[in-house]
Amino acid sequence: MEPMTFDSPPLPTRRADLIERLKASHTYDIAIIGGGATGLGVALDAAARGFSVVVVESHDFAKGTSSRATKLVHGGVRYLAQGNISLVREALHERTRLLANAPHLAQPLPFVMPSYKFWEAPFYGIGLKMYDALAGKAGLGATEFLNRAETLQLQPTARPSGLRGGVKYWDGQFDDARLALALARSAARAGALLVNYCAATGLVHEGGKLAGLHVADRESGQTLTLWAKCIVNAAGVWVDQLRLLDGQAIGREAKPMVAPSQGVHIVVDRSFLPTDHALLVPKTADGRVLFAVPWLGKTILGTTDTPRNDLAREPLPFREEVAFILGESARYLSRAPGPADIKSIWVGLRPLVKPPQDDGDSTQALSREHTVLVSKSGLVTVTGGKWTTYRAMAEDVLDSCFGAELLAYRPGGVTASLQLVGAQPSVHKISDEPGVHLYGSEAAAVQALPGAERMLGGGLTEAMVRFAARHEYARTVEDVLARRSRLLFLDAALARTLARTVADLLVEENQRDPHLADFLALADQYLTLPQ
Repeated sequence: MEPMTFDSPPLPTRRADLIERLKASHTYDIAIIGGGATGLGVALDAAARGFSVVVVESHDFAKGTSSRATKLVHGGVRYLAQGNISLVREALHERTRLLANAPHLAQPLPFVMPSYKFWEAPFYGIGLKMYDALAGKAGLGATEFLNRAETLQLQPTARPSGLRGGVKYWDGQFDDARLALALARSAARAGALLVNYCAATGLVHEGGKLAGLHVADRESGQTLTLWAKCIVNAAGVWVDQLRLLDGQAIGREAKPMVAPSQGVHIVVDRSFLPTDHALLVPKTADGRVLFAVPWLGKTILGTTDTPRNDLAREPLPFREEVAFILGESARYLSRAPGPADIKSIWVGLRPLVKPPQDDGDSTQALSREHTVLVSKSGLVTVTGGKWTTYRAMAEDVLDSCFGAELLAYRPGGVTASLQLVGAQPSVHKISDEPGVHLYGSEAAAVQALPGAERMLGGGLTEAMVRFAARHEYARTVEDVLARRSRLLFLDAALARTLARTVADLLVEENQRDPHLADFLALADQYLTLPQ
C-alpha cells in the first residue's frame, strides 16, 4: 500500500475560529478528553476513518507525560526477558511504522552496552540477537559484539578501567512533543477539531448513559456543552478524576486504576557523550536501567522510577533521584557530570495501571502496557502504554468503542501507512542541533515567514515563533520554548534569556498575555536542584 500523506499548506489555528467551531450545535461521533500521545493518536485514527472528532485539552498538547519521555522509540527489550514475546513483536513493528510515518521526527539510533564483567556481553548479546530475530524485516540493524577497542571507538567517554567489550544494537529515538504536535495537526487535516487550554469540567448523562461533557475555555472563562455518541477519557495520569465523576453520576464507586510513578531526566552538554551512539547500562547497582542518550545537541541522562501519590502538573525531582543519576553516570563515564553541569532537569509522571476489580466495568487489558476500560455509562478510559505503540493503542480504543456499540464499525489499519504532517526523510539526525530541518516538508513554509533569518538562539528563529502561533496552536511562552521548540528541556538558562523576546512576538501574533512570568518561574524550576 502506498503511504498516505498530508502534503499541503499548513492550516491556520486561530483561536477565535476554533472556539466558534466548538460553539456550533453538533453531536460528534467521538469526543476525546486529553491531548497527549494517546488522545491525539485516537483522534487521528478516528478522523482518518471518517468519524467526526473533537479533542479538548485542559493545558497544552503533550504538556504532561507525553513531552517528558526518554525520547526512545523502542520495542521493549525488557519485555523479552519477561517472556512477553507478543508485546515485543508488536512494539517492534509499531516502531517501524512510526519511523516511516514521521521520518523528520523519528529515526534509528544505535546503542552501545559496555560490559565490565565477563558474562555481560554474551548474556545481553544473545538476548539482543533474539530481539533482532523477532524484528525480522522490521529490524534497524544487526546486533554486534564489540571488543574493548571497538567499544571505546563508539563510546569514547565510556570508563576504560575494567572495560572488557560491549554489544551494539539498534532502536530509535524521536522528538516527543513535536511528534504529538504532528499528530494533532494531522488529525486536524483529517477534519478533527482540537482545542488546547479547554478543560473538561463535567460529564452529561441521560438515562444513565453518557451523552456529552461540559468544557471551559481557560482563556475566556466561557463554558460550553459538547454532545457526542462516544466519549474517550485519555487524560493520562489524571484519568481517575473523570472516572470518579462518571461513577458518582451513575451511583457506582470508581476505584483508582492509576498508580503514578515519576521519571527524572537530567540534561548535560554533548561533550559528556560526544558520539551519535547512545549508552545503555541494563542493570545498575540497584537494578535499574541507565541511559545516556544524544538528543538535539545535548545528552540526556536518566531515568528513575519512583512512586508518588500526588498528580502535580510540574512534579519536582527528589534529591535521591538526582544523586542516583549522577552517581551511576560517574560509574560508567570517564568524565562524570556534576550538579554544576546540569543544563535542565525535568520530571514526567507515568500512569502505571492497576486495573480495577469487580466494579462493574468492562476491562479489556489488551497488554501489560495499556488498559482500555468501558464503564456502565459508556465512558471509554484508556491509560498506560508507551509512545512507541500509540497507534496500536488508538486502534484498540476504537475496537472497544465498536465492541460497546457506541460507534458503528468502520475498518481500521488506515494509520499504518499514514504519514504525518511534515513527513519527509531528513539528512539530519535527532541527535543533531535543533533547526528548521525538524519541520520536514514544512520548512519552506516556516522560512517564508518574517524573521526567518533572525536567529534568537538555541536553533530558534523569529519565523519559528510566528509559525508556532499561526499554525501550531501555541498560546504561551511555555508552549513555544518547551514544546514547539525544546529549549526549556535542553538549556533552561538559555530558554529563560529568550523568553521576553518570544513573549513580545506572541503578543504581536496572538494579541494576548503570553504568561511570561509563569514561564520564568518554570525555567527556574528546571534549573533548581532538590535540597
